[in-house]
Amino acid sequence: MSQFSTRRLQAAALAATLLLGAAACGSSDNTKTSSGGAGSGTSEKDAKIAAMVPDKLVKAGKITVAADASYAPNEFFDTDNKTVIGMDADLAKALGGVMGLDVEVSNANFDAIIPSLGKRFDLGMSSFTDTKEREATVDFVDYFSAGTSFYVQKGENADITSLDHICGKKVAVEKGTTQLDDATAQKKTCTDAGKAAPDVLTFQDQGAANIALSSGRADVSMADSPVAAYAVKQSNGKFELAGDSYGDAPYGIAIPKGADYKGLPQAIQAALEKLKADGTYDKIMNTWGVEAGAVKTFVINGATS
Repeated sequence: MSQFSTRRLQAAALAATLLLGAAACGSSDNTKTSSGGAGSGTSEKDAKIAAMVPDKLVKAGKITVAADASYAPNEFFDTDNKTVIGMDADLAKALGGVMGLDVEVSNANFDAIIPSLGKRFDLGMSSFTDTKEREATVDFVDYFSAGTSFYVQKGENADITSLDHICGKKVAVEKGTTQLDDATAQKKTCTDAGKAAPDVLTFQDQGAANIALSSGRADVSMADSPVAAYAVKQSNGKFELAGDSYGDAPYGIAIPKGADYKGLPQAIQAALEKLKADGTYDKIMNTWGVEAGAVKTFVINGATS
């Protein structure tokens, strides 16, 4: 399974915000264009790729991107608690440069992003696992690979290393995630085996799930592998990973279906290929310490389940 480490750490005040205060930030509706990380750079416009961009976006001159800024290091707030930064924000900025578009990255609740696409936002870049169920609603261009990891309070519940071990436990997960789906499905598996069902605690953002774990309200939290690793790193020794990750699957950039966005998946796919070829993609992954999840090829609607 993929193992992730974090190279870029924010200031201590931000660490506390990520771990304990992200619940307050998660519902914020502030919008700022991402400032980009050290690896984002400025990508030059590619005329051939720009010609593939739908007229709707060409006329607007920009592309609006939604991200749930509680999922560091993939997407989270900078020290101003307004600007969304992270791997996805940097990648969005680079994609915009190749397509000749300005980029605005806005915070939004995770479960509200896909329903808002084509109305309020043009793209969802928020660590979305590309699934066949989601592909029925939106198109995806896959750009990363991640699994799910368990993390617990240091020295507590270290035996929770798989879904089989959450029976009878209190599990903190973010609303709308594949982790919520997995933990919920495990209830029947547990009861069928004569064990107590897990108590699945659902939160609006990952920061609130972290608070539940930190306070002892939850026994374990589940999140995407890079996010779980980052939460552990930022906890100053309070959290630890439990077991290995499972269920590696692709992240996808979510794109509305429909005539207004015809050709955009292909444009984004071509832009990702250009960023891979010129080294920008890998530089962004390395900056945020998530290079273990980098991929070599980018496919449209490549869900594995």
